[in-house]
Amino acid sequence: MCTTRARSRHAAAPLHKAPQDTAVIVGASLAGLMTALALSHAGMRVTLLERSDDTGRTGAAIHVEHRLLERIVGPMRVSRGREIPAGVQTWFTVHAGLRDAVLADANIRLHSHTAVGAVGEDDASAWATTAHAGTFRGDIVIGADGHRSLVRQCVDPRHPHASFAGYLIWLGVAQEGALPANTRWPSEVAYLESGDFILLGYPLPGPDGSQEQGKRQLGWAWYDASRDRLVRDSGCVVGDVVQHTLGAQHVPQAVRRDLVLQARECWPAPWRDAILDCLERHAVIGTPIAEYLPERLIHGRLALVGDAAHVPTPMTGKGFGASLQDALDLAAAVRTEPLARVGPEVLRHYEHSRLPAVRSLVQNGQQFSRSFAPRVSAQDVGRRHSCARP
Repeated sequence: MCTTRARSRHAAAPLHKAPQDTAVIVGASLAGLMTALALSHAGMRVTLLERSDDTGRTGAAIHVEHRLLERIVGPMRVSRGREIPAGVQTWFTVHAGLRDAVLADANIRLHSHTAVGAVGEDDASAWATTAHAGTFRGDIVIGADGHRSLVRQCVDPRHPHASFAGYLIWLGVAQEGALPANTRWPSEVAYLESGDFILLGYPLPGPDGSQEQGKRQLGWAWYDASRDRLVRDSGCVVGDVVQHTLGAQHVPQAVRRDLVLQARECWPAPWRDAILDCLERHAVIGTPIAEYLPERLIHGRLALVGDAAHVPTPMTGKGFGASLQDALDLAAAVRTEPLARVGPEVLRHYEHSRLPAVRSLVQNGQQFSRSFAPRVSAQDVGRRHSCARP
């Protein structure tokens, strides 16, 4: 029996008994939602447990393939007008589309604001225990609970934590109406280098999906390896483990002023203008980048998907695609045993399918991280970084 707890033991809670062929998924962000939909399509009944509403993802953008939902659940289950738009989309757009599909699926039950405190398994089942909603039991438990995964601690207790990659990314989104009237709108994703910085910029549709001039958005991600001391002093990184993002309200005023000066020196329009707008509105977050190279994806009746399973640098641009493939391969493994209860053998098929590919993805990203943010001594982390006009 394996049990991992996130907090102290609570009094005995009511047990929610689950029918045959069930999955309990811890985490209802993108990987959890896609996995729930894929397992439902494979014939399982799914319980999704999510502790938060994931509202703090300013600037995150995702490339969505054509007919994403159709690939996950099949054409017969995608209602007209419910497909997620293809192309570069905000995290919120993708999350909302997946969540709507989950809420419309009779085989999935979503429990929001439900924090999981412990997971465990025995020969017959696996379970997730919450502080207030009781214990949810199923044939398998899937960890889709991000780079600080609780479930991972049970799957691989010797290797439970993702490691700080040595840099952070500043993220923001600016509305077209806030930019200069003569802004020349970019037609594709921009990749810019300036001194020790890298900037990715991406044109986005408006919050309502509009591509109409004046209603669009510019998203940007500024890779910064010069502020190790900031993320450590703020508690965002402790030791070698990323603890949390630096929220917009917690970015020190002195750092914000430096970013304004560096943006003006380093980046051309329209990206400079988008960054300055976000900084003026205090709508910039700093995300320390973690990496996790998995040695395993399963343990008995427990399995990992998405950032709980593998954490590559965002520079690979393949994190969302890898999470999608996790969901599809897990569902395919379920279909390999149509007459048997879903359990450890199914999960072994999943690990065999996915582990080599996701290890290769993370290792490729680590090569970038090591060149972009080489480990420096404590005396060097405060040094200023120069900019060269791109």
